Parts: sequence; C-alpha cells; structure tokens
Amino acid sequence: MSNATLPERNAPPVGALPLPFLSNRWARRGLVFAFWTWFALFFASKDYLSQRAMGFGHPWQKALWWKGMEWYGWAVLSLAIFWICRTFYRPGKPWWPYALIQVFAGTLFSLIHVGICSVGALIEAQVIQTGMSWRYLYKVVFLNHFHFDWLVYAGIVSVWHAVDSYRRFRDREVKAAALETRLARAQLQSLKTQLQPHFLFNTLHSISALNYDDPKGANRMLARLSSLLRLTLDKDNAQEVSLKEELEFLEHYLEIEQIRLGDRLTVKTDVAPETLDAIVPNLVLQPIVENAIRHGIAPFSAPGQIFITARKRDQMLGLHVADTGPGLRGKAFVAGVGLRNTQERLQQLYGGQGRFEFGDRKEGGFEVRISIPFRLRSSDPTGWWGETPSSRHVKA
Repeated sequence: MSNATLPERNAPPVGALPLPFLSNRWARRGLVFAFWTWFALFFASKDYLSQRAMGFGHPWQKALWWKGMEWYGWAVLSLAIFWICRTFYRPGKPWWPYALIQVFAGTLFSLIHVGICSVGALIEAQVIQTGMSWRYLYKVVFLNHFHFDWLVYAGIVSVWHAVDSYRRFRDREVKAAALETRLARAQLQSLKTQLQPHFLFNTLHSISALNYDDPKGANRMLARLSSLLRLTLDKDNAQEVSLKEELEFLEHYLEIEQIRLGDRLTVKTDVAPETLDAIVPNLVLQPIVENAIRHGIAPFSAPGQIFITARKRDQMLGLHVADTGPGLRGKAFVAGVGLRNTQERLQQLYGGQGRFEFGDRKEGGFEVRISIPFRLRSSDPTGWWGETPSSRHVKA
C-alpha cells in the first residue's frame, strides 16, 4: 500500500512559551521582592564574612541593615526607572535624546540613592548613639556608593530593555502565529469550497443522465440533492464535525448514488460506537467514497460493494474506505480533485500526526486509509449510526 505521511508542522519557538504565573500582579510583585531580597542577603553575607575575616566584629544585623537599606532602596527606585524607560523609549526613533535622558536620570537617581543611604547612616548613628559628621557622609557614603549606584542604575535599565525586547519578540511571535493560523484557515476554506462545486457538478451530471431514461429517479435524486445541500449549508463554516454528522451527510450522498446505480451498489459500514463523537474534517469521506464509486463500481455492470470502517486505536481514529473494483493492478494512481484536496486538508489540520494511505486490497479492489488524532465532541449518538457496528445496505 502506498502512503502519504503528512509532514510535521513546525513547533512553536521556545521563546514564545507562555509564563501564566506572571499574568498575576501579586505574583510579579512577589518575584520582584524576592529578587531584591536575594541581592540584600547576598551582599550582607559577603560584607559580614569579609569583615569577620579581617578581624572586625561588625554584627550580622549591621550588615543586613546596610544592604537591606541599599537594595530595597533600589527596589523602590526601580519603579520610577521603569516608568522613565516606558515613557521615553521609542523604538525606531533617534537614540540620542533617549540616551541624554538616561544620563541625566542615572545621575539623579544615583544621588537620590546616596541620600537614602545617608539617611540610613544617620538613623544608625542615632540608634547606637555615635556622632556622624558630614565629612564622614561624604567620604564613606557618597564616595563609596555614587559610582557603584550608576552601575546599578544602568543594570536596572538593561534589565528593563531585555524584558521589553523579550515582550516585543513574544508579540511578534504571537502575531506571526495568528497570521499563520488565519492563512491555514483560509487555505482550508479554499480547499473545502473546491470540493462543494466539484461534488455538485458530478451529481447534476448524474441527474442529467437519468432525466431521459428514468425521470422519476431523476426527481428523487433532485429531492435527495436538495436535502444534501441543506446539510452542506448548515455546516458551511465548519472545518471539523463529529463523525456522526459526517456519516449522516455521507448517507444522503449514497442515497443519490443508489438511485443512479440501483442494485449495482451496496455499502457496508462497520463503525465503532465510541468513534461517533470523534472530530473529523468536514467532507472527509464523501470524496473518497465518490472516488470508489466512480472507479470501482460505476464503470462495471456487475454488482460492487463499498466498505466503510471506523475504529479507535491508541488515541488515533482510523477511517477505512474500500471497494470491490479492479483496483490499480500495477497502474499509477492519479488522484482527482477530491482526493488531492482531502490529503491537503489533512496536512493543514494535523501535520505529521495524520496519515493518508491508499493502494490495492489483498482481497481485490482499492482502499484508502486515514489516521488522525482521536478527539471527542460531547454528543449523544442516536440513530442507526449509534448501533453496534454492523453491516448495512444503503437503500433509496
């Protein structure tokens, strides 16, 4: 049996993976608080251990007070820094006005942070009741922090731009994925609309052929075609339907073919009840059955049979359509519009998860096998399709 395995679609880029917990405001705040707390504990332990190693007896509380004051100060200032970045950053615009704003803001926020540390030093001096001169504040606080504060400011701005770049990348990926989805839907709709006139013209041709030899049969066929077209219009925008709905549509089509072919056409179905709610592409079976009738039944005077089977195997839905015609018998298989469009729709919908196979049967005749992921639609299967799998002759 020849096969056409549908190529696997591209997986979403790693960078486009969502982070649902970050959509919560309190989760984001908690993450920011944990980030600055880590900095405070890291540098407090560093200062404490280095002072101990040099023989100074500064307590752990003092190291934690200074570093907590420094880094939680930046935690508060970072909110204003992010606002400046959001307000003045304009991608695609000249960069130098934004750079001047950041130079000015960096100097200002570094001085503000020095002021915060100075206030903390004064508070500490009041607690331990020691003197604190402005000269000490200049030498110990200003000279010790201003230049480093500039680096911290630049780091905060860099983090904002990294996050902003990632967000813009995510937005582009989402827009590209949405565009790809719309394109795929448009392609599917195009393939589907090609099937409908193809089927309609073939049916009208059959009615025309019966018009002289069997006018009553032609009228019955027109009535069946009217019912079939109503079903088609009801599902016009649906790319996927339940297998039960697909089989209902196929039943109407087979009634039309039964009028044309009479006793030469017998259809036997074997549909597992658990597959009736499975989702399948709309009009997936009709072109395959039409192909079997046209090449395996209609050209011959002897009676022929069509077999339709549906089974679930390992979370996959298997659809099988076979006929008792002559088969290929070594000839090259040339797919018509219906089969080509069916194969292309399976590729668009399921990619590498779907299979489309065809070839001669061992018992004689031709067969087509389709395998797609098994997905359920909640419904209550009724009617003869909901019965235990059995064989049935289609009657007019």
